[in-house]
Amino acid sequence: MSDAGAHDTTYCEKAAKCPYDEVRDGVMTDAGSPRPRTVVPIDAPPLLAERFDRSQVTGLRHSLASCVEAAGLKGQRLDDFVLAVNELITNAVRHGGGAGQVRLWVTDEMVLCEVSDGGGGIGPDRLANHDRPAPDTAGGWGLWLAEQLSDTMTVTTGAEGTVVSIGAMLDPSAAVPESVE
Repeated sequence: MSDAGAHDTTYCEKAAKCPYDEVRDGVMTDAGSPRPRTVVPIDAPPLLAERFDRSQVTGLRHSLASCVEAAGLKGQRLDDFVLAVNELITNAVRHGGGAGQVRLWVTDEMVLCEVSDGGGGIGPDRLANHDRPAPDTAGGWGLWLAEQLSDTMTVTTGAEGTVVSIGAMLDPSAAVPESVE
């Protein structure tokens, strides 16, 4: 949080829609003239934020591995997380319209990654199935692998596309936090 004076500078979506000028002691007032609306970043910026298509998958995987290692994952956990993200990126290319966006960031406890695409979404039957695909199945491994290789996973999907977020604890002996956002 930025300390720009005596004001609470925390930004939220609700405050951006509000015409009030100041927040003091938790009470909004309309004293003074309106200030221009700006976003004050609360969290650290992403370690990686890129759009991608099929031609960039390999290079993106190498960049991702470097960033994740620098964030603190090592050894098998690093390899597992990079493989999980690679599966999500590949799914976005194969099933989500041929392109997507990846964002990677770190908190005190976790490395988090979000892969999004503009495809037609994932069907409810596919989302509900958490069983391991049959060994002789050529496809259908991506989401299952990503879930198995990460500590947390959420999927938001619809006609506008899919967003899959995964996380890996920096200290695997620590409990997974209730909220990773």
